[in-house]
Amino acid sequence: MISFLYYQQNNEFNPIFVKNSLTKPNILVNISALLTISMKSTKIQKQLRSKTRWGIVAIFTLIALSLSYDMPQYANTAIKAVNNTIPLGIPEFSDKDFSLGLDLQGGAHLIYQADTKDIALAERATSVEGVKDVIERRVGGIGVGEPNVQTTKIGEDYRIIVDLPGITDVNKAISMIGETPILEFKEENDEPARALTAEEEKEIETYNATAKQKAQTALNDIRLKKQDFAEVAKAVSEDQQSKDQGGYLGFLDERIASDLYNWGKDQKDGEVTKTLLESDYGYTVAQRISERVNEEKTSASHILICYLGSTNCEASITKEEARVKAETLREKVTADNFAALAKENSSDIFTAENGGELGGFGRGEMVPEFEGPVFDAGVGEILPVIETQFGYHIIMKTESPKEIEFNRVFVRKLLEGDILPAAQKWKTTQLSGKQLDRAEVVSDVQTGAIQVSLQFDDEGRELFKDLTEKHVGSPIAIFLDGEVLSSPVVQTPIRDGRAVITGNFNIQEAKLLAQRLNAGALPVPVDLVSQQAIGATLGAESLAKSLKAGIAGILFVMMFMLLVYRLPGLLSTITLTLYIALTLAIFKLIGVTLTLAGIAGFILSIGMAVDANVLIFERMKEELKDGKSLKGAIEEGFIRAWTSIRDGNLSTLITCVMLIWFGSSFVKGFAVTLFIGIFISMFSAITATKLLLKFVEPWFRTRGHWLFLGFKK
Repeated sequence: MISFLYYQQNNEFNPIFVKNSLTKPNILVNISALLTISMKSTKIQKQLRSKTRWGIVAIFTLIALSLSYDMPQYANTAIKAVNNTIPLGIPEFSDKDFSLGLDLQGGAHLIYQADTKDIALAERATSVEGVKDVIERRVGGIGVGEPNVQTTKIGEDYRIIVDLPGITDVNKAISMIGETPILEFKEENDEPARALTAEEEKEIETYNATAKQKAQTALNDIRLKKQDFAEVAKAVSEDQQSKDQGGYLGFLDERIASDLYNWGKDQKDGEVTKTLLESDYGYTVAQRISERVNEEKTSASHILICYLGSTNCEASITKEEARVKAETLREKVTADNFAALAKENSSDIFTAENGGELGGFGRGEMVPEFEGPVFDAGVGEILPVIETQFGYHIIMKTESPKEIEFNRVFVRKLLEGDILPAAQKWKTTQLSGKQLDRAEVVSDVQTGAIQVSLQFDDEGRELFKDLTEKHVGSPIAIFLDGEVLSSPVVQTPIRDGRAVITGNFNIQEAKLLAQRLNAGALPVPVDLVSQQAIGATLGAESLAKSLKAGIAGILFVMMFMLLVYRLPGLLSTITLTLYIALTLAIFKLIGVTLTLAGIAGFILSIGMAVDANVLIFERMKEELKDGKSLKGAIEEGFIRAWTSIRDGNLSTLITCVMLIWFGSSFVKGFAVTLFIGIFISMFSAITATKLLLKFVEPWFRTRGHWLFLGFKK
């Protein structure tokens, strides 16, 4: 006799072929095997179901995060409400706006023609590219977020096209762009700052007398209890933090606010200063609130022995000499003489005067080589000599720092620096781009390092010789349009008019530097030949129409999917929402500039995202008509539709690449948004939709059959 036994696996019943199974022993064996297989199958099903659930959670989380990033004003309102109710400290989303193109937000469209008649034919294209680079940096400096600068050649004429979205001061942009790039060589400024005039001294004296009286009145009002501390702080304090918080500063240690801490450490809680606390910067009325020991911080004292070549070191001893000196001191140092030895020997001039005390610091505030051993040491322990980039350290760990909680009212003084201009680090020399023949990329014959070579004319050769003879061992800075490009240190006098700029260049960086130098050295006058202003009203109107068209299109697509495909259509609207939210978030994150053409590309990609779902659902219908189970129809629908989806999207991607490669700016905007949209649609239409279908498929064993593509169990 032949019989069949059935076991359930992956929600389907499969036969076990059993031969001569009428005997009792054989029946028991087969039943046992059947039960084992069934148990394993159930376990696998639970694991797969769990993974599916987590996938669904991930999809909805991604939708929520993407929408929050797209529309941060709504998300941040909710986050603030939560944080005000429960102090969770949830971070808010960036309020960065989408980058809009010239056709959406208005701006200026400028066309310049470069005068290249005095430049060698072979160098014209490079020179114009250099001018383009300078213009990009200049328009960026006047607040244009997404300038679009292009070069074009019409016959023998070179033109530079400049689009400035959102620009308000067109005349300022024109004046900045129209100037020839300026290349300058500067030396360190050793001239002393000028002294204050008698009028300026009188102004400072009068201002500070008024400030002191203002602070004294605030102190009197607080001590006589005419007003509470918070009211006075909000009305008088010129420190924004304490003003906004009613005078509250929080907990401070000695390292952060030594003057305030030194007053507060001898006071009782609630005590207010009897007289004003005066510093170089202003007058303070303070109130001590409480004191605590911060266990999350540690404190230490150190003796630093630096050497020639270590960071921020002016010593002249070698590294080996510094190491020997540090080891010798380590043998002598004790807790009692640590402060004295620090004052005599430490290279750290900022802490040597107070015996090497560093004060309190938390993890991440010091370099790891220093911080790690200190946190691991015991209080009072003197550590072995430790080397960092600053030199050799002898360290003694001290007790965890105390912190004092303060309220403060602060009235600032008028300082000399508020009147006198800031001291300039560099001063101009007679050497400039006028004397530079050319700059080019070269490599060191011995090391192969990439360098930029400079060649001066006869006048520049003499100026450069005098400059380098004067500044051996000191830097000479190279400026382009007021920005430091490089500040190499002069090793030896250079008398042949040739120099090289060394650094950790790669070939691209060196080419860019040479291009900038040549742009400053080779005068390429530019003439404004066309100017067109695009009003913001036109941009806003275009944007509104585009958004209305996009929203209407999306809603109609969603309605179509719901009416034709019912529950799968509903799932596709969820994945379409994911697609839209995620795509816009990526546009915003990477700074895609949205134009009308770009929005058109995005809307087209929405249609293609739905097209993939249509192919899948239609294929599932066919599989169901052929008698497949719902689970099998889902699997087969995705497998069989994939080749059509892949080939269709691949052909569109190839078209996008061609448009990006050869197209103009507006065509490129269309192609870029379509390109990004297609990639994201592959994820939303295939991965996300499949997860949702797998999640709801078990529900249709006993109910809801008409919702699922007409499937009946």
